[in-house]
Amino acid sequence: MAEFIKIYPDKPSEAAIAKVVKVLQNGGLVIYPTDTVYGLGCDITNSRALEKVAKIKGVKLEKANFSFICHDLSNLSDYVRQIDTSTFKILKRALPGPYTFILPGNNNLPKEFKKKTTVGIRVPDNNIVLEIVRQLGNPIVSTSIRDEDDVIEYTTDPELIFEKWQNLVDMVIDGGYGDNIPSTIIDLSEHEPVIVREGKGDIDIL
Repeated sequence: MAEFIKIYPDKPSEAAIAKVVKVLQNGGLVIYPTDTVYGLGCDITNSRALEKVAKIKGVKLEKANFSFICHDLSNLSDYVRQIDTSTFKILKRALPGPYTFILPGNNNLPKEFKKKTTVGIRVPDNNIVLEIVRQLGNPIVSTSIRDEDDVIEYTTDPELIFEKWQNLVDMVIDGGYGDNIPSTIIDLSEHEPVIVREGKGDIDIL
């Protein structure tokens, strides 16, 4: 059964964050708050954990459209090909924030994603998940726990999330009520930005 841990977003406890990081380093799956809906994720470097996330979502790992949660834009060059100045300016304006940006992937993508030409990057405006990624030292692969058929509270109330997911994951973080509006997805992999999905993030940043 999963561990249920309370972390305050204003000033996340170092000890609590370290506990989450340990779970991730050991190949565990964690549900955590973001600036949009709660996310399900694992350490990007752990193949078995990635397989587990894909299985829960009912997708083949190599075909999964998971996003990478980064602490800031300094992680970008690890997984993203060289981007031009105008693209970088959009990212700088929008992040941290409720956006997922699709960018051209480079040759350093984890082997599970080698066939992909693009990668979704998130830098959420949420101290809890940013601190987790910072302490972990590399991105976490993330997917939303939002379900079109779900009762809304099941994806926004941490206690109800725990009730539903406790036998599927290793830890559920209670970081307060979540949102039920997903991130805005913007494709910046080609010459012109393309809005793939309009969500919480304002498209005026383009």
